[in-house]
Amino acid sequence: MARLEWPKHRGTGRRSGGGSLADGYGALLVIAKRPANGKTKTRLTPDLSPEQSAALYACFLKDTLALAASASAAIGAKLFVLYLPEGEEAYFRAIAPTAGLLLQEGNDLGARLDNGIRRCLERGFRYVVIMDSDSPSLPASSLAAAFERLREGAPACLGPCDDGGYYLIGASEPQSGLLLDVQMSTDHVLADTLARAEALGIPVALLPEHYDIDVIADVRRLAGELAGLGADIAPNTRRWLAGAGLLV
Repeated sequence: MARLEWPKHRGTGRRSGGGSLADGYGALLVIAKRPANGKTKTRLTPDLSPEQSAALYACFLKDTLALAASASAAIGAKLFVLYLPEGEEAYFRAIAPTAGLLLQEGNDLGARLDNGIRRCLERGFRYVVIMDSDSPSLPASSLAAAFERLREGAPACLGPCDDGGYYLIGASEPQSGLLLDVQMSTDHVLADTLARAEALGIPVALLPEHYDIDVIADVRRLAGELAGLGADIAPNTRRWLAGAGLLV
């Protein structure tokens, strides 16, 4: 049975001015796994040890959840962690105390994304956005833009990564054709998804491009970016990189 824990109450979620959603109309999901040595961010090895890779991802995750919590409150969306593995609810409650928990279901990433979107839509949300947990410097404006594109009428939106993937998918209706019929985790998944959308006649709104962290070159890129940003951006990641001598 699907495991669902509702987010803790944070007020009405309504803000004056543009850009906010009626409370309960939007769901923002952060897809995540509990870090584990030797199983997390394995493409960072051997430049980083398995323990370092897991520790760095744990920082990405904490910073992403903080970003998502702030953005969801400003937008008026409900925040969930779309998590694995089953049985790690206490871990995610500890690092995301205001978020609901939604267990990932499916044999592959496409199925897990599809199920996450469907389950939220079935529970009455109008707009569902799922973001990755390894783009800790993502601007909050990109999350706001995703909900705005959906509210304007786009049935789907994607946040492109410059490595050919995407950091975010949003939908206002089920999009199984974009998720179950496309091979995930390739350097052409974005192009393949857009081609599939065109074939199905599904308009897809594109958000500003960003990047995620897969290999050590991405870590160095992130360190360089953070050096020029305010100290409030990705503070956990910033401290880890500084301690590892990777932040100038």
